[in-house]
Amino acid sequence: MRRFSETQDGLRTMTNTIIIGCGYVGVRLARQYLDRGERVVGVVRSEAGLARLEAAGIPALRCDLAVDEPDGLPLAGARIFYLAPPSGQGLEDSSVRRLVDAFERHGQPERLLYLSTTGVYGDCGGGWVDETHPVGPTQDRSYRRLDAEERLRDWSRSRGGELVVLRVGGIYGPDRLPLERIRRAVPMVRAEEAPYTNRIHVEDLVSVCLAAMDKGPNGAVYNVSDGHPSSMTDYFLQVAEAAGLDPPPLISLAEAEGRLSAGMMSYMGESRRLSNRKLCEELGVELRYPTLAEGLSACGLD
Repeated sequence: MRRFSETQDGLRTMTNTIIIGCGYVGVRLARQYLDRGERVVGVVRSEAGLARLEAAGIPALRCDLAVDEPDGLPLAGARIFYLAPPSGQGLEDSSVRRLVDAFERHGQPERLLYLSTTGVYGDCGGGWVDETHPVGPTQDRSYRRLDAEERLRDWSRSRGGELVVLRVGGIYGPDRLPLERIRRAVPMVRAEEAPYTNRIHVEDLVSVCLAAMDKGPNGAVYNVSDGHPSSMTDYFLQVAEAAGLDPPPLISLAEAEGRLSAGMMSYMGESRRLSNRKLCEELGVELRYPTLAEGLSACGLD
């Protein structure tokens, strides 16, 4: 583990907010805290990530929870955002398990917000899904997310730390759009056979993270989306139009089996529409970009 910008002892005594996995979302979240004059430290896995945060003026530590002992993190009494992706294989998230084990040795945090996935619901046949819907993951990556949720709930019940879980749809925003894929004319499944998907603009996700950390009741779970699901094909077509690109060619689902990646095909096997009513009503979040068209207009594609 390596730190920069402040001494290790300084981070231990000064920091009350830790962002584990301080990347696309985490950098924006850290800036919100810094702009408010609050102390925050971003945690990244690589030297490149450390340099990126340094350039952005964000205090940071390097710690890869897959292999590192997090003995340099100021865990005791902290508020933690866990935004990092799960382990790369298997049905369990070993990184979250390693972190929870570290709490016993290095101090219990006060509160933890975990960024999960709507994939824990599995395929819902295109039906509407709220937070009471039973989980039923079908992909290994979603099983790992659910394992992390359950491990953190066990920690919260046994040690008294507060936990809030966000089950997040697809994240989009500036520099996070499938523009290169569209430029390469990679085909997409035609709309009538494409699954429903859900999404959230990155800036709205940051607002949700802040509200959930500050106001979410212990044990709460929130679906995070803009509340306007559409087909995956519609998403690609709207992005192409907003960017002034030719739309991707459309093919049947049967044709897609041999032409699309295994990763993309795994998404084709799940269809659901997320309700974000609980999020808006309980946390009082007012989304800046409640539709994809509004969100794309703020992505600087013109």
